[in-house]
Amino acid sequence: MTNPIDLLRERGFVQEITDEAGLRKLLEAERVTFYVGFDPTASSLHIGNLVGMMAMAWLQRSGHRPVALAGGGTGRIGDPSGRDDERELLDEDAIRSNLRRIKEQLSRVVDVSDPDKGLMVDNYEWLGQMGFVEVLRDVGKHFSVNQMISREAVRRRLEEREQGISFTEFSYQLLQAYDFAHLYETYGCRLQGGGSDQWGNVTAGVDLTRRLHGAEVFGLSWPLLERSDGRKFSKSTGSAVWLAADETSPYAYYQWFFNTPDADVGRFLRIFTYLDLGDVADLVAQTEQDPSGRAAQKSLAREATRIMHGDDGLAAAERSSRILFGDEPFTELDDQTLMDAFDGAPAVTLPKADLESGLGLLEFMVQVGAAGSNGEARRLVNQGGVRLNNARVDDATQQLGSGDLASKTTLVLRVGKKRYFLARFV
Repeated sequence: MTNPIDLLRERGFVQEITDEAGLRKLLEAERVTFYVGFDPTASSLHIGNLVGMMAMAWLQRSGHRPVALAGGGTGRIGDPSGRDDERELLDEDAIRSNLRRIKEQLSRVVDVSDPDKGLMVDNYEWLGQMGFVEVLRDVGKHFSVNQMISREAVRRRLEEREQGISFTEFSYQLLQAYDFAHLYETYGCRLQGGGSDQWGNVTAGVDLTRRLHGAEVFGLSWPLLERSDGRKFSKSTGSAVWLAADETSPYAYYQWFFNTPDADVGRFLRIFTYLDLGDVADLVAQTEQDPSGRAAQKSLAREATRIMHGDDGLAAAERSSRILFGDEPFTELDDQTLMDAFDGAPAVTLPKADLESGLGLLEFMVQVGAAGSNGEARRLVNQGGVRLNNARVDDATQQLGSGDLASKTTLVLRVGKKRYFLARFV
């Protein structure tokens, strides 16, 4: 039987392990409880978090028990890793809302419905009960300030004399390390996983658990999600692809994976799908032989979208893609899909009452910025260069009404081959 470490390494989930020989032996000898932490400082997880979720899913499929730790306590502090500035502190209602959404998103990938199979916990349950003196006495005494300062995330912030780092964020690593000790004591947790940017926090937790409980525990990290061109995807860099459908639509999610460069598609198939590695190799070979066919990208987009958005979400994404990239008129799409599909196009908000009472096409073109005057708009229509919701417009006197909407609120205007304009009627 394949050792879970080999499985994870083959699929791209292993960068560092604190004691690989010891962890191999443990995973072969018993059912291991392990945990991965998730930060609730945004209303949705993103595909960077999905790397960890998929690693958890593979370990769970190998017979081990996952604990998804939602950082309701540490999220009130803020992790300085990967940051050049201080995080904004969220209010209680925002954190509770984020935690609910995180559990819903995690549940699509990791089974946390039964504590025997897997569970989700909130570290505010124990960190919120600890007093300042207790933290300093029971946790802080085990940490060297010299080592804490040497961490890259802390050192970089200290070198920025104007920004610096608050004691709040500086102390974050104490709390995350204590999480491991608590989960070991409460659930028998023996392994913590995390992205490579968390390696300092992971090893601190391993060390603290050993000091407090004399326990042999382990840490494992996976590479941060990057493309072959070095581009990273995270909320810190402002380039996140969100897992929540109301923040990144299934269509946009599908298209992001479909547009994966050839150099990355094999790696992404291994990370973001459950496809057999032999099938992955076949798909990559097909794409190398026929790049224009994009066989690997099509499978990646389909499988990744199905995992996160289900069969219905996949069907909606494929239908939207057929409409938006085909010749038929845009109809029965949703507002978010249109905003995602035409991200970067000029967009205006207009009164819905104007549309309901009848809005002249030429006036509409001026309002959205497609023409400087009614006369210019008329010339564009007469030249055959105007499309409304992908349908060619020939009548410059046309009156627009609610029946012309491509979605519940949105109209899409195209002038020429590439100039798009969106109007949302509210």
